[in-house]
Amino acid sequence: MIRPLFPVALLTLALAGCQSGSITPVQEAAADERPPSAADSSAASASSNATAPARSEAEPAPPADFQAWLRDFRRQARAEGISEATLSRALDGVRYRPRVIELDRSQPEFVRPIWQYLETAVSQARVSQGRAKLAEHRDTARRMEQRYGVPAEIIVAIWGIESNYGGNFGDFSTLEALATLAFDGRRSDFARGELLAALRIIEAGDIAPERMVGSWAGAMGHTQFIPSSFEAYAVDGDGDGRRDIWGSIPDVMASTANYLARAGWQPGQPWFVEVRLPSDFDYAQTELTTRRSSQEWAAQGVSRLGGGSLPAFDQASVLAPAGAQGPAFLVGPNYRAILRYNNATSYALAVGTLADRIAERDGIRSDWPRDEQPLSRSQVREMQQALNARGFDVGAPDGVMGPNTRRGLRDYQRSIGVTPDGFATLSLLQRLQR
Repeated sequence: MIRPLFPVALLTLALAGCQSGSITPVQEAAADERPPSAADSSAASASSNATAPARSEAEPAPPADFQAWLRDFRRQARAEGISEATLSRALDGVRYRPRVIELDRSQPEFVRPIWQYLETAVSQARVSQGRAKLAEHRDTARRMEQRYGVPAEIIVAIWGIESNYGGNFGDFSTLEALATLAFDGRRSDFARGELLAALRIIEAGDIAPERMVGSWAGAMGHTQFIPSSFEAYAVDGDGDGRRDIWGSIPDVMASTANYLARAGWQPGQPWFVEVRLPSDFDYAQTELTTRRSSQEWAAQGVSRLGGGSLPAFDQASVLAPAGAQGPAFLVGPNYRAILRYNNATSYALAVGTLADRIAERDGIRSDWPRDEQPLSRSQVREMQQALNARGFDVGAPDGVMGPNTRRGLRDYQRSIGVTPDGFATLSLLQRLQR
């Protein structure tokens, strides 16, 4: 039985708890509004790749019942087929990590604009390093491209954004992180399942417990697979009989390409193209849930920036992540495959743009509205309250720019005679609050 495709980054996003409102059955909608921090200034996620603090005398003592929980978990794991030898190798000495819970419960108030995120994610340094990594591993990358149909530059781009080409994939013990979250986290059942998956990986001989390291949320290795995704999609790319996404670049590339292929990657199709929208375009259509053929979009006046025909997508969406004053994109199945890796518009744009730059193609050409000031979470909540007060129902204020909030904002913009693009800015909030 083939397991359903599971997003590699879901554990990080789900445990971070910063999104709500569904776009896909397995991810949460506002992920496309809050850029993931996987390409932060450290070149890896502040939430996904935090460095484990050194243990010191000042570190809080573990809860008294953690060891009791761990003993009970060991009994359950043994009943589910994990051998005593693996349990001893993996769980003897496992510690409760307060820092994991601290990170899990943190909620950033301020969110960088998408253009600032992309500047970091697709920096010249990362582009140059990506080209060097592709040259260094060209034979492997091309071999995986031939096997799975995923371009070498996409494989390398995901590697670059997820861990800065292995420079920072975290050094938390995956076993300790998951045990802590399963004991004390907001998604304890989910984390418990991932911990069992991690034990099965160790039992299969893919990795030794001490080498199973990654993020505070359980994402592992160069391209940040959670254990259940590793079980389902990791591949032995170098033929040594093990799947090692920590130390084997062939395994890393094969696993990443296999994941995207299983996510529906279509060889030969672009991931997105930059487009120009007509002046009377209805921005209510700029949701991933709105899908039309390229021919239908062209009939509305959507044209490819720089000329030429639109790619032949049967199910394409138009995205305008910074509203009418920013770039617009036509996206198809390969963009959606990237989203299955991490369901954030900014992430998918970064992967595609970095891949283009690594392959020495143009990046995004249109200007971003850099003079606009995006809203913090508390300001989004204020906007939601103000919209509700004016009769534009967006639901319970939660500080997240999801589809309902964008719809209400567009209705308000329409009522005041400005382009209803649903892009939340400080100037709009101030006008709402007058």
